[in-house]
Amino acid sequence: MARAERTKGDSSGPGRATVARRRALAFLGKRRRRDARARDLLRGADVLAELSERDRGLVTRLVLGVTAASGELDRVIDSHLRRGARLEPRVRDALRLAAFELLYLGHRADACVSQGVELVRGVAPRAAGLANAVLHRVAEEDVPALAASHARVESRMFGASDLARVGALPRWLAERALASLGPERAAAWARRALEPAGSWVAANRARLSVDEAVVAELLERAGCAPEPGPLAGSFSLGRPAALAPSGLVERADVLPCDLAAQEVALTCAAAPGERVLEVGSGRGTKTLLLEGAAMAAGGPCEIVSVEADARRSGRAAARMEAAGVADHVRCVAADARALDSSYGSFDLVFVDAPCTGTGTLARHPEIAWSLSPEAPAELAELQGAILASAAERVGEGGRLVYATCSVLAEENERVVEAFLAGPAGAAFELVESGLTTGRPDVDTHFRACMRRR
Repeated sequence: MARAERTKGDSSGPGRATVARRRALAFLGKRRRRDARARDLLRGADVLAELSERDRGLVTRLVLGVTAASGELDRVIDSHLRRGARLEPRVRDALRLAAFELLYLGHRADACVSQGVELVRGVAPRAAGLANAVLHRVAEEDVPALAASHARVESRMFGASDLARVGALPRWLAERALASLGPERAAAWARRALEPAGSWVAANRARLSVDEAVVAELLERAGCAPEPGPLAGSFSLGRPAALAPSGLVERADVLPCDLAAQEVALTCAAAPGERVLEVGSGRGTKTLLLEGAAMAAGGPCEIVSVEADARRSGRAAARMEAAGVADHVRCVAADARALDSSYGSFDLVFVDAPCTGTGTLARHPEIAWSLSPEAPAELAELQGAILASAAERVGEGGRLVYATCSVLAEENERVVEAFLAGPAGAAFELVESGLTTGRPDVDTHFRACMRRR
């Protein structure tokens, strides 16, 4: 099968479902009942520590993959049921898991069908026959259909329906991504949607020596198997599970952060002594990256960090204390659409806008099927209001950076174009804009850099 993943030595066959698949099914049920985030459930789960490294990997791959592909898996499964038929939720969870293996991991069809039937038998014995029939049809009809879509995508002769099937995406989202990105970038984006996200960290250069050897030694000593990345202070982790118990994150020695987000923060180029306004600070990761870039250049910058959620702002302030930068960062809970003159003017205003998150699907598997087709337009209105308000705080000759983690033009280029065409943007000129590209990661961010005349 095109683009399939094969697990060496997968000898699953008739009989009881394997421990890894049963654990994955249990996590999927827990996620559904609690409406929880899959990564949050998996992170630090004691039951995973009892498994072999290979089984832990399979459980994680299945849980995250099934979550990301849930809507497409339901479409496939429902196409083989009688009209109006309803599945007990645990049965649907089991069928989703087996269908994901068949379609997107490329495991042996006989093993996937057999294991899927056993998973269903374990939760609803009377539904085993139905499971057998449905999964055989998935193997006979949908696996070849997906392979044909992969072939069309590879040959650049594809449409939105192929893109949606390859990435297990809603059709409307595939259509808009294709219109926004063009065929080549849209194909790469869809292929990455179900890939495991890389594990990246950034050195807290506001606290530690800019000599990356210091950070590498800390990560090596913790057993994280670090490799230097393409950006200053970035590292990929060969053994990311070792990071949590190391204490490095709690002490803010390193910052978990994908490469695209690190690149956006570096694009801002905060300089020593500058006054910086950050809008949409969240947990404060980019705040620390901004401060670290200034420190690496020779000294601290002064940051006012604005976040609408008061609890997040409070947690970010505590993180600044732990990171040793509280003297240079002031965290404020406020509505970014109403940044009055009491804030003063700034050399750099960085707007990390709320968005659909469509550039981070592999890292956040719940996103694609939780969005409505109306969401991008609704967010674009909010993004425009925030950008216009933030622009008023840019001093003469100052810089304005707008960023999202979306791939959709209506949240990116269109927002910037509307801003520059309106009264709020009349004093600004666009210096640079575009998606972060050319990095070995699955995440994509957009940024536009503007300067006040």
